[in-house]
Amino acid sequence: MMKKFAVAILALLATLSLPASLAGSLAGAQTVQSSLPGAIAHPALWHVTGEAGEVYLLGSIHVLPPNVKWHTLAISLALSRADTFVFEVPEDAAAVSELQDLIQKNGFLPPDQKLRDLLHPKFRADYDAAVKISGLDAAGVDRERPWLAGIQLMFTQISKLNYASSNGVDSVLMENAVRNHKPIRYFETIADQFALLAPDDRALELEEFEAGLADLRDVSAGIQPMVDAWANGDQAKLDELINGDLDQFPQARKMLLDDRNLRWVPQIEAMLKEKHVFFVTVGAGHLTGPKGVPALLRKAGYRVDGP
Repeated sequence: MMKKFAVAILALLATLSLPASLAGSLAGAQTVQSSLPGAIAHPALWHVTGEAGEVYLLGSIHVLPPNVKWHTLAISLALSRADTFVFEVPEDAAAVSELQDLIQKNGFLPPDQKLRDLLHPKFRADYDAAVKISGLDAAGVDRERPWLAGIQLMFTQISKLNYASSNGVDSVLMENAVRNHKPIRYFETIADQFALLAPDDRALELEEFEAGLADLRDVSAGIQPMVDAWANGDQAKLDELINGDLDQFPQARKMLLDDRNLRWVPQIEAMLKEKHVFFVTVGAGHLTGPKGVPALLRKAGYRVDGP
């Protein structure tokens, strides 16, 4: 079972869009061919009917290999009917600039500190191995706070498997919406998501980083089953992989999933009162299980077609 840090970072692939964009802009590792390119995916799709409007819900894995074909007939039809697109956070130039400013202010250690020196001696071998495997500049990683170093080390390995944020479902759909001049809305701001990444408790941040270092030696065992479950539309397995591990860490689950789902549902209810067809794309982890957005909408009395 993965430690809290590694579990949380992998969960971000299906719950937060920001880390994938962040890592994509920072990491520069060479990629190798993945076994997934060209695969046919059948991700789950939901359709919610309101008093005036309609909402389609599609779960995204925020990084994917190239050429994964996930435009099923149902998804293509929903996209053709939609007139407004909704995502977690913006990814335009202003958002990138804001993100870079936040990283500069909150991502680095004081000049007199090095990350390796902060680690307890027994964790330094795992740290050295993770940095070596990543191919990142060791001196650069050593300047970073644990949360940023962890994201870089994890996502650099993911990029070596030929996964990229530019292939993620949300990035592809956002690019298409912009190109076709479709109205776009967002559930959260860059600052909202960034607050979930950079913790205030520095001691706990270091402790969680240390606990997950061994798992940074090989991340493929974590991401591949999650992408397979998403591609197969296997919501039970996806829920087990994402939410099952996070159940061990209720505070992390509350912040990453449950609280955000509860904030999004009223926004979706407001959309359902408008005479529009919305296409909502969020991390796949938000749509699974009894606390997922579809379940919450059903509980509120809405007709929700889908798994």
